[in-house]
Amino acid sequence: MTGELVLLTGGTGHLGYRTLVEALSKGYRVRAAVRSEAKAAGIKSAKSTQPYLNQLTFVTVPNIETDGAFDDAVKDVDYIVHLASPLANPTDDDEKNIIQPAIRGTLSILYSALKHPSVKKVVITSSVAAVLPVEPKPFDADSVQPDPQGPYPDTFTAYSASKKFALNRTRDFIAKEKPQFSIINVMPTFVVGKNELSTTPEAVNDGSNRLALVPILGVNNPDSVPSFVCHVDDVAFVHVAALDPKVKGNHNFGVNYLSEKPYQWNDGIDIVKKHFPKEVEQGIFPLGGSQTSLIVPFDASKTEEVLGFKFKNYEQQIVSLAGHYAAVAAKA
Repeated sequence: MTGELVLLTGGTGHLGYRTLVEALSKGYRVRAAVRSEAKAAGIKSAKSTQPYLNQLTFVTVPNIETDGAFDDAVKDVDYIVHLASPLANPTDDDEKNIIQPAIRGTLSILYSALKHPSVKKVVITSSVAAVLPVEPKPFDADSVQPDPQGPYPDTFTAYSASKKFALNRTRDFIAKEKPQFSIINVMPTFVVGKNELSTTPEAVNDGSNRLALVPILGVNNPDSVPSFVCHVDDVAFVHVAALDPKVKGNHNFGVNYLSEKPYQWNDGIDIVKKHFPKEVEQGIFPLGGSQTSLIVPFDASKTEEVLGFKFKNYEQQIVSLAGHYAAVAAKA
């Protein structure tokens, strides 16, 4: 509701910043938890933040894993949107740098919220990885997976494990503490689309966006990657729409565009040819690359039904991403 206060973490990330702007645009006041003043300055200076500066404040939380890290940040807030979590970046210690931070960061903010009766709902950014079955089969956001067992053969497996652990510990928290607030987990697939905070071609070509840009930028990746993907705007919308008191808590919302005819990562080539012929001619999009696709049936239709909207299709996703890449590349 208009004017209510949201504590938001992870606001400098691709999804986090878009969610922050979505919350501000819907009339919420936002208290953004950042690791440093420099991070706050980056958010304040971004173009989309400018109309809402009077609704935005900051609190510094240097280490989200520490017990009680959010105790002061949570004071007097109505809602929490917790997006901050380790990404699937290579590390020499997956347990220390990916898995434990995901678990401790989630539990830290939940236990801080438990101390403040003003909190009505907590929305947590989980992932499709949290409910992804070991054996390929159709599944949805309510699938329950057991705690994984290490060691983990690669970074993405460790990242998937971190999401499963964090979700399972959240379930344990609800059962044990019976909090006064409800909890919603948002489970997006690969998130693509414009990242306003990315101002160089290298920065745009990062994270999940890299997967969609592989064939468009003439790169060949023979490794199979699940072709489940969603638009960053849709994921941000779901986080904020879930705050509505009419939306019941303690359940999950998947975010995934699923077409009748399964799409492939390489479909981006024809989309770019159609919408950006000039940029293709200029060599901004060399095309000719290939990203092998693995079809994984993740049904997120419940989210569309409950929240009353439709996910953006793959063409819309690629147009958003490629348009931003072209604009940034033209200034480079």
